Amino acid sequence: MTLRVAVVGAGYWGPNLVRNFRNSPLWTLVAVCDLDQDRAARVVGDAMGVDIETSLDRLLARDDLDAVAIATPANTHRPIAMAALAAGKHVLVEKPLASTRAEAAEMVAEARDRGLVLMCDHTYCYTPVVQRLREMVQSGELGEILFIDSVRINLGLVQPDVDVIWDLAPHDLSIMDTILPGGLAPEGVAAHGADPIGAGRACVGYLTMPLAGGAMAHVHVNWLSPTKIRQMVICGSRRTVVWDDLNPQQRLSVYDRGVDLDLSSRTDNLVDRTAAGISYRLGDMYAPSLPEREALGSMVAEFAASITEGRAPLTDGSAGLRVLDVLEAASTSLRTDGQMVRVGVSAQPQEALS
Repeated sequence: MTLRVAVVGAGYWGPNLVRNFRNSPLWTLVAVCDLDQDRAARVVGDAMGVDIETSLDRLLARDDLDAVAIATPANTHRPIAMAALAAGKHVLVEKPLASTRAEAAEMVAEARDRGLVLMCDHTYCYTPVVQRLREMVQSGELGEILFIDSVRINLGLVQPDVDVIWDLAPHDLSIMDTILPGGLAPEGVAAHGADPIGAGRACVGYLTMPLAGGAMAHVHVNWLSPTKIRQMVICGSRRTVVWDDLNPQQRLSVYDRGVDLDLSSRTDNLVDRTAAGISYRLGDMYAPSLPEREALGSMVAEFAASITEGRAPLTDGSAGLRVLDVLEAASTSLRTDGQMVRVGVSAQPQEALS
């Protein structure tokens, strides 16, 4: 079955969605909607049978539309998505799902109550690299996760409305949410930021997140670095994998190296236990081969499959909500000088909740 979709928003991200919906055999692009008719016309180009709409109400009243993809500013996501859901349309929303957790929760509840798909376009989660990482983590190939360390830095555009954590960290958080069994569920978040250029918002940010079982996740994001680094290290009790996104010849490197603790050598003396129980494993490294395919193509295919199969997509509304949980807790932590803030409770400093 071919599904019918319209893209709302012809700005920065909209053209990418338009191209991938047009190229997918699972979708028929029926319209592009934007307040700027000329901009929408430029995005549509010479595509035959694709209408240009400037009225959201008129678009949602159409009976030849199964789904809507929203690529507009974050503060408009909730009203557009709620109107689309009320009109009986499945909804795809670019990240972040909404401006606040409360808005996102309302969207998730509306989609659930109406039996419709609400999906967040966490594009990185559909790359062959992240799909392979998810398989490695959830199959147990890496063993128990000990830590995740992610770096996303470059000389980037200082955003006028959000800090560097809200701008860049959603990529890393959504990736962790995809690869970890059960999704991203840190016990808390401690956030530190700096604004050394006087921009009025953090341009350098660090998130520290304790995970279940004593593991730790750490995210470093930065708009001011003269060098660009996109790297994630996932260390397990059996193997460690390093993802270097700027190395297309070897994006993933898997190391059979690590530290082992012999629990049978436990004593009451910490020094003796440490000396007797720790050994270092120095094994081989290999680089798994990965297919080459565009992540957005896989994303729109997953959107179609979730609708036709009546199931939640990989990056459903709840996944978007979990990312917003962490971001809001991080903002609270920044305002309280880096205090650890529980996630998904009330976004208050942890000491106030104890």
